[in-house]
Amino acid sequence: MSNEIFKVGFSTNDGAILEGHFGHCKKFALYTIEKGKAVNKEIIDAPEHTHGAFPKFMIEQKVNVVITGGMGQKAMDTLKAGKIEVILGASGKIEDILKAYLEGNLVSDGAVCAHEHHEHHGEHNCKH
Repeated sequence: MSNEIFKVGFSTNDGAILEGHFGHCKKFALYTIEKGKAVNKEIIDAPEHTHGAFPKFMIEQKVNVVITGGMGQKAMDTLKAGKIEVILGASGKIEDILKAYLEGNLVSDGAVCAHEHHEHHGEHNCKH
């Protein structure tokens, strides 16, 4: 991983704090990682929220890893079919989560959401 160039995507509403549910975000924070360090950060608006739009958007953005709090099974399946690694259970500041990920200290809790959530806070915890 150290010499690899890849892109990590985070669900967010403000560009700084992770949005707990992938399908509820207004924006995505995309980080380009080169030699184990973030070399570029983009905050881009999420597409219109239609069925399957967000996973397809991540594939179009050439994201390699998606880190979020939780997501539905269909979104997870679409991302995995697009060869995107999915890490669930994260929460907090995106910069802190990215640091933990790059240090190898971020572990997915694998929590897939089985139904629609309107409030998702506190259900997922980042494991360090």
